[in-house]
Amino acid sequence: MIRLWCVQILGVLRLEVRKTFLARRGLWIYLLALAPVLLFAGQSIYAPRRQARLARIAREHPVSRWALLFTRPGVTREDVEKRLGEPYFKQTQIRWFRGTRVRRDVYRYTDGQTDEALVFFDGKLVRIFRSNPRTLADDNTIFATIFQFYYLRLAVFFGCVGVFTNLFRGEMVDKSLHFYLLTPMRREVLLAGKFLAGLIATVVIFSCGTALQLGAMLWQFRGPALTDYLHGPGWGDVAAYLGVTGLACCAYGSVFLAAGLLWSNPIVPAAVVLIWESANVFVPAALKKLSMIYYLQAMCPVVAEPESDMSLPLRLLLSATEPPGVRVALVGIVALIIAVLLIAAVRARKLEINYSTD
Repeated sequence: MIRLWCVQILGVLRLEVRKTFLARRGLWIYLLALAPVLLFAGQSIYAPRRQARLARIAREHPVSRWALLFTRPGVTREDVEKRLGEPYFKQTQIRWFRGTRVRRDVYRYTDGQTDEALVFFDGKLVRIFRSNPRTLADDNTIFATIFQFYYLRLAVFFGCVGVFTNLFRGEMVDKSLHFYLLTPMRREVLLAGKFLAGLIATVVIFSCGTALQLGAMLWQFRGPALTDYLHGPGWGDVAAYLGVTGLACCAYGSVFLAAGLLWSNPIVPAAVVLIWESANVFVPAALKKLSMIYYLQAMCPVVAEPESDMSLPLRLLLSATEPPGVRVALVGIVALIIAVLLIAAVRARKLEINYSTD
């Protein structure tokens, strides 16, 4: 009997995987998965070119790094020119403010690494804008933020909505599900085959997207920095991000597979889940444990924090809580997946097709 079930699952799996990967209406899922790759690839191309440009400018207009770092607001333009020399960029504007003529000068200096813009008003330095080259640690933080606030909450979420809700509900709309139900196959076996097909499709698509993002991000750090990172926590971080992506596909997929069985319009429960997952940072600590993103974030190598420049009212609404351990988070996600799939199996066993109402 178990052998027969495995053969039936493999048959459903082969058919459904092919349908999922080749569906024209599912091409938008690939765009969701690959959109951040373009962002990191663009940064990896731009950053080395920018540093090469600054290095060339520094050779043509040499500036002492310490003199540049110890320049403070309040000094005059003449003192800056005497200390730092001629800037590589200079801009002068005359403005009128409340009937008073104000001269604004912008000088730019670089030591090959740091790029500084000095702003003068009437010959007095008032502001310094300093741009430092991004390090691997900086890009790791940026990647963690994009991964947790865009990739998990939006890309993987909507990808699973598009794939898993159509496994049953889509065939009800297309009036083709009865071909499965007329076969001598247990409904639980059909459910398992469809779930595994959707899981394989989403895991392959979004795990490849995660791997390409990491590769594009690390490409600009070729050399000792990248070697030290990979010999240290690097490969562990890569495995953790790929594992979290797979778990997110499994967790959200089980929920939306059940939604396609339980509701005639699964978009409504999907919208409710989206709002709940998005509001996770604002709900009390006890309610956070009812959210999947709470456990998925805890398993990421770097937990992204809210932006430091967030407005005070929003910051007051934030609910700080200690994230669970990796083992606790993993057990919580697996328990949720099993519970939802059991509910879906019970509903599938009682499934009846009436195309006049569905």
